[in-house]
Amino acid sequence: MTKTCCKTSVGVLIFSADRTELLMIERGTLPAGIAPVAGHGDLTTEHPTFEAAARAEVREEVGLEVTGLTRLPVGGYHPGRCRRPGSTGHKWEVFEATVTGELAASEREVRRAGWWSLGDLQHLAERTADHAAGLITADDFALTPGLEPVWCHWLHELGYIDLPAVDLDAIEALAATPQGDR
Repeated sequence: MTKTCCKTSVGVLIFSADRTELLMIERGTLPAGIAPVAGHGDLTTEHPTFEAAARAEVREEVGLEVTGLTRLPVGGYHPGRCRRPGSTGHKWEVFEATVTGELAASEREVRRAGWWSLGDLQHLAERTADHAAGLITADDFALTPGLEPVWCHWLHELGYIDLPAVDLDAIEALAATPQGDR
C-alpha cells in the first residue's frame, strides 16, 4: 500500500574526511536526480524526531551508521513534491553527519552512490536549471540527471553552488509540479 505524504523531509550531508567530496546518490525512485541522503521524516514512535529520521535515512539509503549529527542553518518549508499521494511540499530539516561503516547502497532506492567533488555540484545544478528551463526533457534528465531540484535550493543557501535567482525560481517551480506532469 502506498504511504500518504507526511509533509516532512530530512536531508543529510556527509563529507569526505578532507571535505572535498560529498556522498551523493542517484535516486532509483522519483523524483529523478542526484542528491545527498534524504527522505521523508515519517515522524512516528519509531522515528520520533527529525534527528532519528535522519539517522534512519542514512542507514536505509547507504548502509552507514551516523556517529555525529549537526543541524544546518537551512531548512523549513519547500514546495517540492514527492511521488506520494497528498504531496504539496515538505517541512525540511537538513543535517551534516559523520558516519562509520562500509557504503552499501539500497538496491530499491538508489541507482548508484558515490563521492562527488564539490566542484561537480555546480555542474549538476546547472543541468537541473537547464531541465527547469525546458532545455532538457524529463526523459533525458531521468537518464542523466542533475541535482534533485530541492537540493539546488539548500546547496545554494549553504554556498556550495551559485545559480541566478531566475534559475532558482524555475527550479522551484519544477519541484512544485506534480511528478507525473514534469
